[in-house]
Amino acid sequence: MKTDHEPIIQVDNLTVAYGDFVVLKDISFKVRSGEVFIVLGGSGCGKSTLMKHMIGLEKPRTGRVLIDGTDIITAEGPEKREILKKIGVMYQSGALFGSMNLLENICLVFEEFTDLPPDAMKLIAQMKLKVVDLAGAAYKMPAELSGGMKKRAAIARAMALDPKILFLDEPSAGLDPITSAQMDQLILQLARGLNITFVIVTHELPSIFTVADVVIMLDKRAKTIVATGRPDELRDSSDNPWVRQFFNRQSEQRTAGN
Repeated sequence: MKTDHEPIIQVDNLTVAYGDFVVLKDISFKVRSGEVFIVLGGSGCGKSTLMKHMIGLEKPRTGRVLIDGTDIITAEGPEKREILKKIGVMYQSGALFGSMNLLENICLVFEEFTDLPPDAMKLIAQMKLKVVDLAGAAYKMPAELSGGMKKRAAIARAMALDPKILFLDEPSAGLDPITSAQMDQLILQLARGLNITFVIVTHELPSIFTVADVVIMLDKRAKTIVATGRPDELRDSSDNPWVRQFFNRQSEQRTAGN
């Protein structure tokens, strides 16, 4: 049972490997309720792999992931189902079903996890779309939407069951600067207004400096966390030269010892 003093997410000694190939090793960190927590790193460092393990899609070689006090990796049956109700996920592409309108996409979640009557499903789905400023798009098909609208619709679907935690995979990827800034403001609005905890996989520095409370940085060569802290702290005072280079957008000048 989780107490108020415990983190809402706790990752302990997580190691991910496929055969002899180790992707991540000895990953440990905590996420506090209401935080906007960023998973950052260069291409191929294991950011999305880490997220897949945190939401229970894959099982690690070793370690555990506690969601609200329960290990999502070992949970099964009704226990696993209860954990899944506490989290929502937005994938990079949005992953909306192209043959269904936005209202139907959201109602799918209610059909899977609730016994609500159809009218109640539609009403709540409309409310979720309103939260992300898509109230007038309920009957539009995904193909009719811009990239930013698709991502907001995917967030509305991820929020269907009022989860405590939202996982977002590259929410700003492919968006123009204005739409990306609007996405940042939506994240802040949901985090501050509804006390939703966010775990966001991204490498978009402007968004990170806008929304992040805490950042962990993964490194492809080290295969683990090489920095933890606020983005401005890591940019200005990290003792790892490569971390400072990353945050300052400088070309890589790593030596064998860094």
